[in-house]
Order: sequence, then structure tokens, then C-alpha cells
Amino acid sequence: MHAIVVTTPGDADVLAWQEVPDPVAAPGEVVVEVAAAAVNRADLLQRQGLYPPPPGAPEWLGLECSGTVAELGPGVTSLSIGDEVCCLLSGGGYAERVAVPAGQAMPIPAGVDLVTAAGLPEVACTVWSNLVMVAHLQRGEWLLVHGGGSGIGTMAIQVARALGARVAVTAGSAAKLARCEELGAEVLINYREQDFAEVLAAETGGRGVDVILDNMAAKYLERNIASLAPGGRLVVIGMQGGVKGEIDLGTLLRRNGSVHATTLRGRTAEQKAEICTQVERHVWPWIAAGIVKPVIDRVMPITDAADAHRALEAGDVTGKIVLRR
Repeated sequence: MHAIVVTTPGDADVLAWQEVPDPVAAPGEVVVEVAAAAVNRADLLQRQGLYPPPPGAPEWLGLECSGTVAELGPGVTSLSIGDEVCCLLSGGGYAERVAVPAGQAMPIPAGVDLVTAAGLPEVACTVWSNLVMVAHLQRGEWLLVHGGGSGIGTMAIQVARALGARVAVTAGSAAKLARCEELGAEVLINYREQDFAEVLAAETGGRGVDVILDNMAAKYLERNIASLAPGGRLVVIGMQGGVKGEIDLGTLLRRNGSVHATTLRGRTAEQKAEICTQVERHVWPWIAAGIVKPVIDRVMPITDAADAHRALEAGDVTGKIVLRR
């Protein structure tokens, strides 16, 4: 088969559509004929040699895909050949076929076409696992989402609103903030022009927010902690602003706050399967009802993966880029 491979770590030009070994379904796995894959920021890091795949995962890129079950591995009874699925992957989605644990292959939500569905697994699983399973976001609480115009950000806004929470976001352009507002965000902060901590203090009467979903890490750490409400939870899911920061434990203690740092890719197959089960049970019905909608910026041929990476790196994307086979 063919896949988009990284010929050598570097910029987007190192991506190439090349022949690679066919996947084999191990016990408990299925092979999926890929219809589409979606682009994630982690793919850019892997392309640069900064985020290697976990042991056993394909070397080529792709953390999510959609497609049709083509082969069943030993012991798989929950799926059938011909089922249309969207999948959470440890790698290998930018390809014609990929092997995936059966527990990470979810049915396509009602009302969503097969190509669009490729942009759902990573964002839905990331958002649900962090906002609900880690931070326990509750009705009436305030959530701050950094990078509100991203794939994760646009999903987080909608899931939080479906849970009954109120949402503040940061983004880098008026157009992205306008899209966040359409999705349900109430407090819109342009991080290029405003200090989010000052805006939140004014908007909440100095109380702060209950949950922060953060993709910046070190750069925002001090202001994030200062922006927590009593009992607030900071969840760090990305390190775009650096990996090392200093925590003011006094501020954290006074707020009875907590800091969580999580990654989805490195979790066990059992943990991922549980997340997928919860997403299918809770988020898919919201999508079917139109309460939560996939936000797809553009659909491109998979052979144009390099251009897709350039677009994401340039910040010229709201929601997800999907690569169609």
C-alpha cells in the first residue's frame, strides 16, 4: 500500500507518498480501508522528529481516520467487514490502510458523512477525556479554552456548552473569535491584543474560571494559575509555549487548585477504548441531534499533506483539515 512518510525529519517538504508494508490485524484489531485522515498539530511535531510514535505504531503519520473495516483480526466480534468507522490511532492514518484496536474504531455518528468523520476521533476523545474524565466540568462552571479556533478548541466549546458550562476562549484573530462566538463562547479574548488573565478577572469579578484547557504550557502557566477560581483545575494538553515553567504553589494552595498534564496518544489500549466508549455514548448523540457539529476548515487530497501542514503551521485554519484519499 501507499502512505505519507517522513523521508527525513524537517519541514513540510519531507513528506512523500510512498509504498510501505501492508498492515496486519493482530488479535483484537481490525484493518480499515482509509477514506480520509485528519491533520493534528502532533503530526507536525512528529514530522520534525520531536514526537516519535509509541512502540508498535506505524512510522508514518496520522492519529485519526475514517473508513471501512476490511479485515478482522483474531477474536474481534464487535465489528464486521464493511462497517463504516472512524478511528482513534497511535499512528498510520495518512495511508491507504491502517490496523487499529477494535475498541478504538467507533461507528460514524448519524448525519455525518464518511470523510467528515475523519476529523472527529482525536478532538472528541481529547475533549471528553480532559473536560469530563479529568477535570469533571460541571453545569454552570466557567471553562477557558486556549486556542479556541483549533480543532480541539471548537469541539471543547460545543461540548462544554452541551454540559451546561460557560465558555471563555483565546484566539489570534477576529475571524476565529467570531467563529468561537457562533459555537457558544461568551468571553472572546484576542491574545495578540489582550492579557487573558486581566480580561478574565474583569469578567468574573476576580473569581476566575473553574477549568482551563491549555495548549501553551510554560508560557501561560503563571497566568493560568492566577486565573483559577477556588477549586479550579488547569489541564495542560500541549506545549506550544515551552516545556519548563515555575509554579507559584502559594497561589495554587490558596485556590485549592490542581494542575493536570495529559496526553492521549500514550495511553493504553484499554484506556483509549474506555474513552471511545464514553464518546460514542455521550458525544455522538449530541452530534446526531445537531448540538455539536464537526468544524472542518477544508478537505484536501491526501497527497497534498505537505500543503495541509503548511496551512496549519501558518495558523490559517479554524477547526480541522481533512485529507481525502
